Amino acid sequence: MRPSSPASGHRPARHRVGGDVVILAADTVVLPGSCGPGWVGLAGGRIVATGIGRPPRPADRDLGAAVVVPGFVDLHVHGGGGAAYTTGDPEEAARAVAFHRARGTTTTLASLVTATPEVLRRAVAALAGLVQEGEIAGVHLEGPWLAEGRCGAHDPALLRDPDPAELDALLGTGAVRMVTLAPEREGGLDAVRRVAGSGALAAVGHTDAGYALVREAIEAGARVGTHLFNAMAPLHHREPGPAAALLGDPRVTVELVTDGLHVHPALWELVLASAGPSRVAAVSDAMVAAGMPDGRYRLGELDVRVAGGVARLAGRGSIAGSTATGDALFRQIVEHAPDRASGLVRAVAMTASTPAATLGLDVGVLEPGRRADVVVLSPGLEVREVYRRGVPVAPPA
Repeated sequence: MRPSSPASGHRPARHRVGGDVVILAADTVVLPGSCGPGWVGLAGGRIVATGIGRPPRPADRDLGAAVVVPGFVDLHVHGGGGAAYTTGDPEEAARAVAFHRARGTTTTLASLVTATPEVLRRAVAALAGLVQEGEIAGVHLEGPWLAEGRCGAHDPALLRDPDPAELDALLGTGAVRMVTLAPEREGGLDAVRRVAGSGALAAVGHTDAGYALVREAIEAGARVGTHLFNAMAPLHHREPGPAAALLGDPRVTVELVTDGLHVHPALWELVLASAGPSRVAAVSDAMVAAGMPDGRYRLGELDVRVAGGVARLAGRGSIAGSTATGDALFRQIVEHAPDRASGLVRAVAMTASTPAATLGLDVGVLEPGRRADVVVLSPGLEVREVYRRGVPVAPPA
């Protein structure tokens, strides 16, 4: 469920800015409807006041030529910094969280790849504690209910039709927040209904389904398109396919891997013209090799080789996720925008406010009442500081 969208145009501060409020000021602050010199007031782990122009009293931190934006929210992450979510090791998962958090992603789902029922149950159980502690926003099951012909970096031998008992058991943990599946599999539409009925997000992806069937999946409750264009039937003038169905429905948020590799930036403009930034969530689809040197890695049970920062399945050559981080996605969006100001506004929507709204969380916007997740970027849009719940996060290594 999406929280109320911020009104167009920035509202003035609604709270008294006393001595208990820490004020951050910078030459560029991206607020709802505004982008320019401004300030953000933090107290008690919340944003309590904001404004464009000079703050009502001297800032506690004058950041100068910095860019202040909301913490990034990533719906689709498999790991990073040499750590993965798929191993069933909560300590390793916590390292992946810390790696991405230091690079500005203050809210993340933990994405799992296709695996046997036993391995999936073990991995979800291992991550449940991190969900309860608020370290991750939930588990994303990307598979195993995917199309063989669009399996991408998933083990085709482990793909299967949705089993109601298996699906209900995983959803019953309370840790699963999103499930990607191919609706053309036997029982696929019923699985969409089960996921949506549980309160989790049903996502369409890794699919050969046609336009009409994806429309049925949306009517059944699907609300996310997993990494649009990647691992799905392509657009065709007589069979529009899943991308057209997902883009054409205002209820659906579409993921876009804005690393400059997965989808050509020229297509980003078409997607944004069709859906608008409020429906497009930039995702990293990052795997264990994010932030690591080139070499050999694992994604689930599959071997991956990274060369020039590009991850591909060994032997098959399929792209195997990415090595991107939230700040890299942000920079790419700004770089390919018509101008810097509109690029910053667009990048904040795609990396923060849209995915946060999709998850129904009180983050992703620099607005009074929201959680104080804030990223301070350099003029070159490199991460300088990160705050989560108003507390500084350890800087990137």
